[in-house]
Formats: sequence, structure tokens, C-alpha cells
Amino acid sequence: MPSFVEPVTLCDRGVRLEPLALDHESGLRAAATDGQLWTLRVTSVPEPENTRAYIEAALHTPDRFPFTVLNDVTGQVLGSTSYHDILPEVKRVEIGYTWYRKSVQNTHVNTTTKLLLMTHAFEHLHCSVVGWRTDTYNFASQRAIERLGAQKDGVIRGDALRRDGTVRDTVMYSMRSGEWPETKAHLLYLLAQHARG
Repeated sequence: MPSFVEPVTLCDRGVRLEPLALDHESGLRAAATDGQLWTLRVTSVPEPENTRAYIEAALHTPDRFPFTVLNDVTGQVLGSTSYHDILPEVKRVEIGYTWYRKSVQNTHVNTTTKLLLMTHAFEHLHCSVVGWRTDTYNFASQRAIERLGAQKDGVIRGDALRRDGTVRDTVMYSMRSGEWPETKAHLLYLLAQHARG
């Protein structure tokens, strides 16, 4: 586990992020089944029968710290997200491996999750940069990242394999610590607008 990212539980607005554990297996399986998310070729959501292997892989990746996203009131598992490609020497983390059950997509859950992760990264871990990466064909993810105020750094061509065996190009984004205060104010505004309905 990277030394400067320690286990932590983060909560706000009915959303709880807690360190991913094998105990979350059944909840994650149910979350992925809500919308059959593993059928999307541009995501890393596990097939139901591979949920345990997905968790074990996440827990044993040296530069990754995975979280389970839960409803803080009911305890229902909503999805998962991670800090990854953690570089302590330059105080950089990326946020990714993020997915949610279909029934909470396009709600306040993603904005709240990103607010929690970015606040922790910039204000507690004192990161200089937070990054994101996504498939060139995952347009919904690109829009969501751009709504956060992240800047597009470029495209890495032929960067990784998709689940269907095709080779993907990866779009890279980042945000510097000096850009965080304005982004934080914007995220809080969006959540306030959502709360007002």
C-alpha cells in the first residue's frame, strides 16, 4: 500500500466511501447486476461470477487504493472507485475504476464521491496533481471528468486492452492544486442545486 495514502472512510450527503474489502463481494455483485454493467465494453465492471477476483486484484495492485461506495443510511453498495497510479514522490494520485449501479447514475452520488476524493487528495494528502484517464469511446466519462473542471492533457494511443480484446486509446486529464478551490466551489454549488430539486 502506498505510504501516503492510508486507510480512511469518507462520508458526505448520504454517501460513504470505505476501503474495499472481501466483505463487499455480494453488494458489489448486486450493484453490477443493476444495469448489467459488465456488458459495457468501455468499463472495467466485473461479471457477477468474477466479483471476488475483481476485489482481490484491486487489493493487490501496489499503486491502487480502492473504495466501496455505499448509501450511508441503508448500507447498500452503490459501486466502487479508487485512487490509482499513486506517485508519492510527486504527490500525485489518479481517480478511476469508478462505476455505480445504474439506478444511482445521474444522481448526486458521483459528484459527492468526486468531492470526497478530491477534498481528501488536495486538502489532506496535499497532492499537487489529481488525474483521470478514460477510454476515447467512453464519452459519458469524458463529459463527467470535464464537468469537474479537469483539463485534457492528451491522448495515449494504443494504451490498453478492452475486455473484448480490442486496443483502446486513453484520454488523460488532470487538475493542479491551485485549480482546486474554484472546482470545489463549483461542486458545492452543483450539490446545492441538486438538493433544492
